[in-house]
Amino acid sequence: NNEKSVPQLLIRDLKFEKSLTKLMFSPDQENHPSKAPVKYGELIVLGYNGSLPNGDRGRRKSRFALFKRPKANGVKPSTVHIACTPQAAKAISNKDQHSISYTLSRAQTVVVEYTHDSNTDMFQIGRSTESPIDFVVTDTVPGSQSNSDTQSVQSTISRFACRIICERNPPFTARIYAAGFDSSKNIFLGEKAAKWKTSDGQMDGLTTNGVLVMHPRNGFTEDSKPGVWREISVCGNVFSLRETRSAQQRGKMVENETNQLQDGSLIDLCGATLLWRTAEGLARTPTVKHLEALRQEINAARPQCPVGFNTLAFPSMKRKDVVDEKQPWVYLNCGHVHGYHNWGNKEERDGKDRECPMCRSVGPYVPLWLGCEAGFYVDAGPPTHAFSPCGHVCSEKTTAYWSQIPLPHGTHTFHAACPFCAHQLAGEQGYIRLIFQGPLD
Repeated sequence: NNEKSVPQLLIRDLKFEKSLTKLMFSPDQENHPSKAPVKYGELIVLGYNGSLPNGDRGRRKSRFALFKRPKANGVKPSTVHIACTPQAAKAISNKDQHSISYTLSRAQTVVVEYTHDSNTDMFQIGRSTESPIDFVVTDTVPGSQSNSDTQSVQSTISRFACRIICERNPPFTARIYAAGFDSSKNIFLGEKAAKWKTSDGQMDGLTTNGVLVMHPRNGFTEDSKPGVWREISVCGNVFSLRETRSAQQRGKMVENETNQLQDGSLIDLCGATLLWRTAEGLARTPTVKHLEALRQEINAARPQCPVGFNTLAFPSMKRKDVVDEKQPWVYLNCGHVHGYHNWGNKEERDGKDRECPMCRSVGPYVPLWLGCEAGFYVDAGPPTHAFSPCGHVCSEKTTAYWSQIPLPHGTHTFHAACPFCAHQLAGEQGYIRLIFQGPLD
């Protein structure tokens, strides 16, 4: 009899424990104590203010989150074959075997086999829509916020541009490598690609247009300063930049730097630039809700047009392409905010420059738009400054930071650009402080 009652007692105890757990945890935690997947970080494409012009679809979107995979899919280098040996040919043709082929001449190819690595997850980025690519990235056309023909340009982004390898265990380090594996799990570096043998007998190389990385100094915070742009090789080594993007001669190897991504690292794929944000970094970043609260706060102060005395208001985050009748406009030379009006139109200046009725300074006159992509903000400050000439508004520290960053443009130039629309910045600073007029009553 006694024996029968033990399980009963146990069941009662378990029930009691369960009801205690219910009190201690939120319903969400109780149902999924360890279900929340680990997030390694996010990649955000510069030039888009929260989503792609035609909407985010599938693997083609303006930001991509990297989560720990149910099963590790990372790979690491193993056997090296000198071609043309039967083993090398087998490694290339084996669809289940990852390999990198370095063509040295018509007669000689070195094939490096890669094996499964149970400690890492691999994510691939490129222009190809084939299944090995996790995040499909196309060329960014500056100001293409609502422009549907963003694909008319001949792309300079590689089909299999790069891969990011994340450690599955804390601290979940993410590292970047040039080139990605294609549908046959191969990477081919042709005769023309820059490649070489390393001091320890391994092979390494660069892709045609290269993968550039810049790690900011002091992380991604209000104290951030731009770092130095470097090129990352196929094996993840760090080099100074080549003379032009696709020059045959590689830069100098930078021994004391690594391919490890940090919060705020920029990755340039020659046609699109991505910002890497770690999960911890994103936890400190203002949310879209916070930006919405700031928008409502500005609107609640009822700023007025000093000419028409009408109340101005920033349109909602969803309506970020259509100019609203209450939309604030700014004179970019002085920062005075108005509603739209026809005052001071200078016909002889192509109608682009206008004279500010407040201070008579002459310059461009543009509508103001809120920067909605929270990942670009270095702090949670109020939206007091605007980039010039596009009129995207965010915090002072955020405008100051991005205006100092030289972003790769074309094959050998760099210039600062607005992170929300990719327009090249103009004027002395590249941004301006906004001067609002409060209500007169």
